[in-house]
Amino acid sequence: MTHYIYLVRHGEHQDAEHGIDDGPLSPRGRRQAELLADRLSGVPFDAVWHSPLVRAAETARAVAERMPSITPEASSLLFDCVPTGMTEETPAVFEPFFGGITEAAVDAGRAQMADALTAFLVRKQGDVHELIITHNAVIGWFVREVLGAPDWRWMTLNQANAGLTVIAQRHGRPWTLVSHNDLAHLPFELRTGLPEVPPV
Repeated sequence: MTHYIYLVRHGEHQDAEHGIDDGPLSPRGRRQAELLADRLSGVPFDAVWHSPLVRAAETARAVAERMPSITPEASSLLFDCVPTGMTEETPAVFEPFFGGITEAAVDAGRAQMADALTAFLVRKQGDVHELIITHNAVIGWFVREVLGAPDWRWMTLNQANAGLTVIAQRHGRPWTLVSHNDLAHLPFELRTGLPEVPPV
């Protein structure tokens, strides 16, 4: 008996190229979501959760259109966030990223992700399949937790738009990473959203 959580980053949104934080899916983002739904169509999902932000909510709706048996639910624990600030272990190359991030935002992100782990990484009885459609940092934080990696490593665990990451737990065993940022359902021209690697 295994509990599976399928973590998906939202599809590309229309305003991403203009530096706007949120917005509806672009035509490419909608196609990403449709292909993701095709990929997951045989999975007997027990629950589908998504961030309340527009780009994640629209991704969830696009998936539900092709998988009418699921009913997505919004969760404030899945908002986009920044779960840590600079730490003593964080490489200096990441310091510019935190320049515009307030301490209050980091505190809020840290608290949110602590609550999210408590809410979602809870072993359930029987075979369970749950889908979570959220944001890059949130998925990075879940993966970092499962791997037992240092806090700052969420920044290096990046997902493309509609990338699929799977974590699982068998009864009596720890959570494990099954796959990370799987893009097999997306043709090359639809593989968007990965950040540029910072210069070393």
